[in-house]
Amino acid sequence: GGYKAVAWSTPIPLHEVTTVGKALGCTVNDVLMSTVAGALGAHLRAQGFDTTGLRLRASVPVNLRAVDEPISLGNRFGLVFVDMALGLPDPLQRLAAMRDTMVALKGSLQPPMSLMTLGLMGMLPAAVQPPLVELFSRKATAVVSNVPGPQAPLYLCGQRISEMHYWVPQSGSIGLGISILSDAGQVHYGMNSDRRVLDAPGGVVERFAPEFEKLLLAATVGVLASRPRTPQGRKARRK
Repeated sequence: GGYKAVAWSTPIPLHEVTTVGKALGCTVNDVLMSTVAGALGAHLRAQGFDTTGLRLRASVPVNLRAVDEPISLGNRFGLVFVDMALGLPDPLQRLAAMRDTMVALKGSLQPPMSLMTLGLMGMLPAAVQPPLVELFSRKATAVVSNVPGPQAPLYLCGQRISEMHYWVPQSGSIGLGISILSDAGQVHYGMNSDRRVLDAPGGVVERFAPEFEKLLLAATVGVLASRPRTPQGRKARRK
């Protein structure tokens, strides 16, 4: 419809995200994407939808620049289409599903092929581009972008910038965008949506932090339960 709504969440400590990832053998991106899936699924269930077996496909930009590549102007990224398991309320199961999905996509031909396809589309006549963009965009329901920002605090006119957000661009008929930014030890979630898709994104955004807290609690309990009990502890209990 063209009319957009935006919302952003309270920050999540980055070190907690990193700790959960290390404890469960996942990447930071796995944890963040799983939290997005949890928030979307919880929102739909609160609206009365049955999410059993539901998956939402997200278009995720992937940086294709080499680590040692000289800095230059312009972008060089491909796209992967990630199925997010919205129908798994259990945070540990959902994270495991996200990890398996991302492992399967790593090293695949999706990013370079999408980069080549987008490049070819840009060379075609302008009249041909819109239907091709629409065809490409219909492969996903949302765009989710995770960007690592500066890890040192930034200042403007002597004042520290407390929060940073950005809005991921959308193309074609995709009406939902989720942006994730790590900045100065914090993780910020933002959402922009077409009002015909989601009129009030704040209802989803406010679930990001609670969903991560559920995952953090589940991971903490699981790690503590897996620790072996010491003989001293058993001896003390016998007393």
